[in-house]
Amino acid sequence: MQAKVLKANISENIKIAANLILRGKLVAFPTETVYGLGADATNSEAVSRIFTVKERPAFDPLIVHVASMEMLCMVAKGIPDIAWTLIDAFWPGPLTLVLSKKDEIPDIVTAGLPTIAVRMPRNKVALALIKESGVPIAAPSANSFSRPSPTSVNHVIDDLGSKIDLILDDGPAQIGIESTVLDLTCSPPSILRPGGVSRESLERILRKVSVSLGNEDNVFRAPGQMKQHYAPRAKMMLFVGKRRKKVIISMRERIKELGKMGKVGKIGVMVPEEYLTYFNNENVVAVGLGSLTSTEAAAKKLFETMRALDKIGVNYILALAPSKKGIGLAIFDRLFKAAGSQLIEVD
Repeated sequence: MQAKVLKANISENIKIAANLILRGKLVAFPTETVYGLGADATNSEAVSRIFTVKERPAFDPLIVHVASMEMLCMVAKGIPDIAWTLIDAFWPGPLTLVLSKKDEIPDIVTAGLPTIAVRMPRNKVALALIKESGVPIAAPSANSFSRPSPTSVNHVIDDLGSKIDLILDDGPAQIGIESTVLDLTCSPPSILRPGGVSRESLERILRKVSVSLGNEDNVFRAPGQMKQHYAPRAKMMLFVGKRRKKVIISMRERIKELGKMGKVGKIGVMVPEEYLTYFNNENVVAVGLGSLTSTEAAAKKLFETMRALDKIGVNYILALAPSKKGIGLAIFDRLFKAAGSQLIEVD
């Protein structure tokens, strides 16, 4: 049965969604980053259904969303002073803090870890839903596990439409890339997943921030740490190099090589708009991923573009790695994981 879709800007619909959350149901709802799949974080059975519906492995912890400082103190303990400083600067917003977990939160939420990832979303609908339900809401992205995250209601419907109970429609996501996950249980604090708050912004407050995007000890402390994640069905190839024009030439050469293989079909390309004219081959579908001067636009279009190229039926997607400055680090991370954590380096 297809999930009901309700307009999110109607207060009665928020009440309907909150009632479903309290009954242990699953509701897809908008945040400023991507659409989330929400369940009552205090209800282990409801949270378990998130893992089932998404086909998400139990070792991958969820982010808990709160709407007040009181709710934060319901889920986390021993909150350090620096956390309150970061909260003052970035909440509500796309920053997730990893803190020590309170025992009241079921272990399934945190994959058995003693820590909990928690944030306060900036989206008014998300905040209204959490406040109306009166409980913290555990919510990963509302998509099939390891696939590109959903930035619109149609993406949610494509992946989970027949498996969940309700979808709140608030139009396209504002940022288009998930929150930054910052671990405050270590020193210096560590970015486990780059996202909507840049490393540079954090360092203005913290002075020093490390970046730990992998899981060398085979423990997943945050979402998005698997080597293969955010991946389209097409094979993703990520090209990187200091001289961009040389990288573009390498991408064009790879397209020719793929064409010689025969029966490759259409090939997708994701590059800044300034480079689109280099990819006007008959068998190439080239999409401009923002411009060289607007990484925010690239972030907003990233997952939408992957999904669109999949719908066209391309077998390969070639992407140009962005600069790692600002939100570019988050874009790089998503493309890198989508390519199976492999790079094609061009000298």
